[in-house]
Amino acid sequence: MFNIIVSALLPIYVGLLIGYVAGKRGMVDNKNVKTINVMLMTFMVPLTMFIAISRTPREVIMPNLALIIVIGISMLILYMGSLWMQRKYFGLNLSDGVVQSLTIAFPNYASIGIPLMLPLYGDQAALLVAIAIAAGSIFVTPIALAQLRMGTSSPGTQVSVGQEFLKGLAGAVKTPVFFLPVLGLIWAILGIPMPAIVGTAFGPITMATGGVGLFLTGLLLSAQSIKIDSNVTWSTVLGNVIQPFLTFGIALAMGIDHETTVRAVILMAIPSAFFGLVFGATVNVRPAVSGATLLVSSVAGILTLSFFIGWLVP
Repeated sequence: MFNIIVSALLPIYVGLLIGYVAGKRGMVDNKNVKTINVMLMTFMVPLTMFIAISRTPREVIMPNLALIIVIGISMLILYMGSLWMQRKYFGLNLSDGVVQSLTIAFPNYASIGIPLMLPLYGDQAALLVAIAIAAGSIFVTPIALAQLRMGTSSPGTQVSVGQEFLKGLAGAVKTPVFFLPVLGLIWAILGIPMPAIVGTAFGPITMATGGVGLFLTGLLLSAQSIKIDSNVTWSTVLGNVIQPFLTFGIALAMGIDHETTVRAVILMAIPSAFFGLVFGATVNVRPAVSGATLLVSSVAGILTLSFFIGWLVP
């Protein structure tokens, strides 16, 4: 199992390294990444989630609705708690706090999910990862995008916090990264067959999503100075250790069956993702602490993932 975890994490380091070197050596502009970011967040990530979820049979989706709820609630609680901590104790502004909290609360499903879950759950691995991504997209993404819009709005605009949040939320739900996963879930629940040709047509795009995301993150990191401080340490503990235990407690409180609980905890034990930095790049917000957290969390994940899998998986 240790080798499986290392193999699942290795592509992260390689993808980050390639992007980092490309940015540091000036091969790719690490300051102006808007084009790559639009490609990833407007097309690649939303299409990947839509295809994965919509092609799943309804009889497979319905029993996993509890998994969506458990993961979604866990992400939302940790996201809001982390945002409060980032602003109160570490002094980050709203937009930087949102990016850092997303980095903490959103596991790296795009790169680690399937390689990790495949030896554990076989053919169901892709479905479980798609469900976890959908949970984050539904429960956390619209709130985070709305708060990012609030944090980067014009200083001279006199609008109430409630109005600004609702305005940002209305804009967030129109983004492909929110509505395409939701559309895919509705499609699957309605039992509408998805033609195989659709998956084939979008295959080259969806297969490259994780790699492009890691490359872009490495590119963003190359423009920052990496510093490991108390914020990075606490953020890693929250994402790698506290979040899986929080998920376990939520599942027990909801009376979820043991198998679903185990799946939820393993999925939430996956180290931090690049989504926070990628979301932040859409509004030119790139806190250095998020890049450092991503790196430390990925390295620490070798030990923390081994612990949770060894504890829960026979």
